[in-house]
Amino acid sequence: MRYDISGTTMQTVEIELARGERLFSQTATMAWMTDGIRMDTHTGGGLFAGLKRAVSGGGLFITEFLADGDGMVAFAPRFPGQIVALQLVTGQSVLCRKETFLCAESSVTLDIAFQQRLGAGFFAGEGFIMQRVTGPGMVFLDLSGEVVEKTLSPGERLYVHAGHVGMQEPTVDIDIQLMRGFRNILFGGEGLFLATLTGPGKVWLQSMPIINLAEEIARYLPRGDAPRGGGNVGTAVGAAAVGGLLGSIFGDN
Repeated sequence: MRYDISGTTMQTVEIELARGERLFSQTATMAWMTDGIRMDTHTGGGLFAGLKRAVSGGGLFITEFLADGDGMVAFAPRFPGQIVALQLVTGQSVLCRKETFLCAESSVTLDIAFQQRLGAGFFAGEGFIMQRVTGPGMVFLDLSGEVVEKTLSPGERLYVHAGHVGMQEPTVDIDIQLMRGFRNILFGGEGLFLATLTGPGKVWLQSMPIINLAEEIARYLPRGDAPRGGGNVGTAVGAAAVGGLLGSIFGDN
């Protein structure tokens, strides 16, 4: 397998497969492919496996791509961001936010992981349930905006605004800490809590959480009554704002 990641803020990855090689992806992420590639959409291990992926923010179904001959298949994320390619060894895992997984070799396992702390599930921006991606094999993950990698030493802490944590190694502990300073809480616009990441391990930070982009777009949407039959756009914007708030609490990407 060979791959090429191209683009800047709207990246794609083209993966060349030799005869017999296969990979799988979330549904609706394939962008283009050659006629040497055969697609097959299924639950990826049965209904229970599909349900576990759905609970972790993925889909009930996956799409498998098998090379009947030498061919190429390309994938494109749904949001502006950066594709991260990782070569995982046997047993090596990373924990991801939902919708982060893009595609991987068939030897890679996609499972669920649970937050161990109640507060982190509510306020750290990750949600209670995350995706665990385990090797061996090559995996491609999609983070929002630009990606900054940090390697934390044992006991080293990093305070992160909720939503900017893209993924992390399982050895990194995540918790929350109350924002210090009364004026910071009231006027800083950073919220009540920060996610606290404690090493050892590696974390991948994303510069533009999707919830931030959605909030900025919502500011420019028209308000007031829409044309007849179109509904009330202002109400829709309000509902979107509420949905965005809930999403930030429960871990929308």
